[in-house]
Amino acid sequence: MKFLRFYILYRLQFIIILFGLGVLSHFYLDPVTEWICYSLAIISLVLYFMMGTMRLVQEAVTDGDVDKAMEYLNKIKFPRLLFKPIRSGYYMLQSNLSMASNDLDKAELSIRKSLKIKSKITGDMEGANLMQLGFIELKKGNTKQGRVHLLEAVKAGIPDKDSLAATYLQLCSIEGQRMQYKMAKQYFKKAKDLKPKNDEIVSQIKSLEKQINRMPG
Repeated sequence: MKFLRFYILYRLQFIIILFGLGVLSHFYLDPVTEWICYSLAIISLVLYFMMGTMRLVQEAVTDGDVDKAMEYLNKIKFPRLLFKPIRSGYYMLQSNLSMASNDLDKAELSIRKSLKIKSKITGDMEGANLMQLGFIELKKGNTKQGRVHLLEAVKAGIPDKDSLAATYLQLCSIEGQRMQYKMAKQYFKKAKDLKPKNDEIVSQIKSLEKQINRMPG
């Protein structure tokens, strides 16, 4: 694993070394070594442009190290050349990290780029992207537009139960503010019925339950 991390971080240097070894092998009339070096260099070059350091970014995010994740993300200089599903994930993670640093404009720009990427492999990411855009709009104070995107996210499909529950809870809150109490109760029930595992969402449900019971309708 350490070697893989080292290889990903210094892939460009590996490419240069492999090409250099290929040239030396050609000079010393060693066609087998030459072919191996050039083949490995070409494969590494393709991986450099099409995958970047995304594996390391995801590991850092999983570990909760936002600074390290941003550092690895910034090492990707040509995101448009990334393989489509990876490119979509790149922009989504960039949006998440920008939200964590409260850079909402960059977060919105990144998630909109992710939404533009159409791929059969990333088809199930549309709902997650729309959900993220909805939360960004709400954080920016654009409640009407945020509600629209959250409804679009639910329609597109959010595969993760906790994320879907969080979306329903947000819609519940919005409908409560609009005094659409019947709709608010329906969204709350949908969120509760999903039985989310996330501690924060479970806490929100417990906190909202008393308010929901006091609502008319």
